[in-house]
Formats: sequence, structure tokens, C-alpha cells
Amino acid sequence: MARRASPEINAGSMADIAFLLLIFFLVTTTMDVDTGLTRKLPPPIEEEMEKPPEVKERNVFQVLVNANNDLLVEGEPILVTQLREAAKEFIIGDPTFTDESMPEGRPTDVPLLGRIMVSKQIVSLQNDRGTSYEMYIKVQNELVGAYNDVRNEYAQRKFGKTMQELEAGAEDSELFDNQLDAVKKVYPQRISEAEPKNVGE
Repeated sequence: MARRASPEINAGSMADIAFLLLIFFLVTTTMDVDTGLTRKLPPPIEEEMEKPPEVKERNVFQVLVNANNDLLVEGEPILVTQLREAAKEFIIGDPTFTDESMPEGRPTDVPLLGRIMVSKQIVSLQNDRGTSYEMYIKVQNELVGAYNDVRNEYAQRKFGKTMQELEAGAEDSELFDNQLDAVKKVYPQRISEAEPKNVGE
């Protein structure tokens, strides 16, 4: 008795169906866009790490956020909307470095500008464990925005270009790359984030 041949499955139509399903899901699925702040994390702490050098109080811009989302800057309560201008004033500092209430300067070799005095400024941020995430993001955005504004103003004043123009041209032009590097060295972004504390500690 002859065996009956099993019918072949039409793989062509299955591929078409799979392709249509793929297109359907690609079109109908919404992709989550990552939100947040771009940060370079510090390296892991070594067990036998040296004690960090002492930083003078005049070089530190202290920003504290409590559990009620209240902002305390340099010991004074202010609104989040006022933070950017206060931070900009501190970051720019005193060009002569003689004002005792502003950060000190240190001689630094900067591309295209030679050896100039650069501020030793550091922005220190400390949150409470009860601080809301929204407030944390707002404060971070204002601080990063202050650095961006200061750098942008300096780039326009010194090189006649915005930071966006320098960043866009840095890949193709060595001059743009050096100018971008110079601006970042004159105003380095230093935001130090202390470990959050609980109320009453």
C-alpha cells in the first residue's frame, strides 16, 4: 500500500503574514523616550583611598534641598527660578579674584588663550531623602543650565560663536574643537552631589 505524501506548507504566505504583523506592531507600538540627566558617574571608591584635599568655603556654592522641597542657597532661602542667576554669578565670580566672597583662581593652560586664571568654583548639591524627584530634576536642570549659559556667553564674547555652533563644527574643524575645549577649561562644570540625608541628621 502506497504512503500518502504529506501536503507541503506554503511558507511564502506565512512569511507575508509575519512581515505584516511586524509592520503592524512597529506602527502601533509607542516607544518610551528616555528622560533624565546625562551624568558621568565617578569611578568606584577604592578601599584605601586618600583623603580628598580640603576645599575653601569661598570656592563652594552650597545648594541644599529639604524634604519639603525648599531650597537653601548659601544659607539663604530662594526660589528655584532664582537659582540659575545665583549660580551664574558664582560661576563667573570676580575676574580679578580679589573678592573674598567669590571663588579663588588658579593659573591654567587653556588652548588658544595661553596661561590664564581659572576659577576654583565648585557647586555642592545636597538633597534630603524626602526631596521629590521633580524638585531634584528642576534643581539639576537649573545648575546645568547656569553652566551652559555662562559657557555660551563666554564663547560668543571670545570667539563669536555659540556653544552649539562650536559643538557642531568640532568634528570637522580643529579650530572649533580647540575653541570648544578652551571654553570648557575656562568654565569647567563641577557639580558635586553629596549623599542625601534624613531630616534631623
